[in-house]
Amino acid sequence: MPEQQRRPRIFVIDDEAVIAETLAVILRQNNFDARAFTDPVEALQVTRSIPPDLVISDVIMPQLSGTDLAIQVQKLCPNCKVLLFSGRASSADLLIDALARGYDFELLLKPVHPTDLLRSVKRAFDMIDRPAPLRTDEIPNS
Repeated sequence: MPEQQRRPRIFVIDDEAVIAETLAVILRQNNFDARAFTDPVEALQVTRSIPPDLVISDVIMPQLSGTDLAIQVQKLCPNCKVLLFSGRASSADLLIDALARGYDFELLLKPVHPTDLLRSVKRAFDMIDRPAPLRTDEIPNS
């Protein structure tokens, strides 16, 4: 009997509960194992014991920025993919800082249309078997 394939695990993080839960519902309706979080610190703690395949996070949150969360998640789970979303133009500065440190995250604009969300999620999973790029914080000092 063939082994049943595990559904991809996705964590959705937004300090606005209605957004986090709505995106998680859309993902669950499309056969993803999605869990909503309103606290990025809690999502990071759960990541330590239940590693996600993909993290979808708001960029601007009070406890921890989405880019800082994404960097910490990728240090714990190097194969975890990340999609960030934001409704603020100032988010670009945080992404530029992350890029300078060797992290390249896709940014979706709020409000995220379900079609755009699913397209980006599927694109991320098409890349899941590719090796992660070398990050500047992983290069030993000579």
